Amino acid sequence: MRNKCINHARNVWDRAVTLLPRVDQLWLKYIHMERMLGNVAGARQIFERWMRWMPDREAWLSYINFELSFNEVERARKIFERFVQCHPKAEAWIRYAKLEMKNGVIDRCRNVYERAVEKLADDDEEAEKIFVAFAEFEVLCKEHERARCVYKFALDHVPEDRAEYLSRKLMEFEKQYGSGEQIEDAMVQKKRIVYEDKVGRKPLKYNNWFRYIQLEESVGNKERIREIYERAIAYIPLAEEKQKWDRYIYLWIKYALYEELDAEDMERTRNVYRQCLKLIPHKKFSFAKIWLLAAQFEIRELNLKGARQILGNAIGIAPKHKAYIDFEISEGQYERTRNLYERLLNRTNIRKYGLALPNLRLPGKQIWKGRNYACCVQEVRLFEKAINYYTSAAPDLKEERAMLLEEWLNMEVSFGDLGDASLVQTKLPKKLKKRRQIVAKDGPVGFEEYVDYLFPEETQTPTLKILEAAYKWKKRKLSGEEKVSSDEDKVDKVSSDSED
Repeated sequence: MRNKCINHARNVWDRAVTLLPRVDQLWLKYIHMERMLGNVAGARQIFERWMRWMPDREAWLSYINFELSFNEVERARKIFERFVQCHPKAEAWIRYAKLEMKNGVIDRCRNVYERAVEKLADDDEEAEKIFVAFAEFEVLCKEHERARCVYKFALDHVPEDRAEYLSRKLMEFEKQYGSGEQIEDAMVQKKRIVYEDKVGRKPLKYNNWFRYIQLEESVGNKERIREIYERAIAYIPLAEEKQKWDRYIYLWIKYALYEELDAEDMERTRNVYRQCLKLIPHKKFSFAKIWLLAAQFEIRELNLKGARQILGNAIGIAPKHKAYIDFEISEGQYERTRNLYERLLNRTNIRKYGLALPNLRLPGKQIWKGRNYACCVQEVRLFEKAINYYTSAAPDLKEERAMLLEEWLNMEVSFGDLGDASLVQTKLPKKLKKRRQIVAKDGPVGFEEYVDYLFPEETQTPTLKILEAAYKWKKRKLSGEEKVSSDEDKVDKVSSDSED
């Protein structure tokens, strides 16, 4: 080149780019020589040869700048089209859009961004850059509503772990151009990203789900609220321990109440209760609250048959004092109530429900309405069954037994002539004040008074034991005297024989 041997120089450059096509400097120097010579067509031909090797983005941008230097905008546009196909990255599309913006072709610029979004929205790691650039373009065009739509579309398509930048940009946009409601929406979107991160890292921490649900319910989008509920209840506790299921069950309850009260979809509500009851491991533990809520829902829907079926299943699967009885009393079904009390006492430990038995008094009064008192007197003999249990199987529960007897006595008195208070009075205990020593870790620290109960059979027992002991002593004494007398006879006989 220094010696003006242009063709020799061209031959050298040609051989160089043929043998070493990946060395960008060789191509650039070759093109530079042709430009210096004013051979624009030759330079363009060399660029075309270079582009066939699909070089990196700097090579493509050099070609584009080359065409723009000669004001060949249409040629530059065609090169950009090839460039974004070869390197479909955010930066390539943004540069293409800026070319159109610089030339004042707004529709072409918007079209480039729309095509870029269509290509990169779901799978490109740098997609948020395209969305932000697109939104900023719309702001420059004073299309604020378009910009807002771009941001919202972006937040729906970019993964939550990479949406923080977008959320921040949306917040800045709303503070500058949005109303109070729109700023609030932007804040909600920002909180969504935070909660998505939390529930993603610790899905079994149900408090995070409750906060996330509360956020969505404040927005009021039914489909999104249901989606969050469904995602939350899908994370079942790993251990079958009641304590670890408490918060999880409240998710189901909250879901059911939302469907009934807010969404007003009764069939979905019924299905939520049904699925929850199916999921609980009733053989290990159960939740009376969910049974009751499901039954109460059916009552509100005037489906008494469905409510009875739920409560009947509750009695069979997980019997508890809370289920079924109060419902039948409220419905005035006194015959059913009596049968349920019998079933409850037959299926469960009276020690567990003995104290609940005095509650028969309140429902009992309702049972008696319009009925034969004599029949009712026979029915409340359930007290005697409970007292017999405390006497034989749980003698240490004296206070509970005394309370039960007092309740029984009050009921017999309330019957008037039909009652038999003497039947209970013979069983009442005596209250005794006693003192016992208080023992701490360091030893005795004093005495305290307490009330003890002495039942009639206990006052008789010591006397019987004393009499029995006296009888045995007398028997042993008599047998001892007979033995001594027999021994003396033997001695006398031996003595008389020796004298003979």
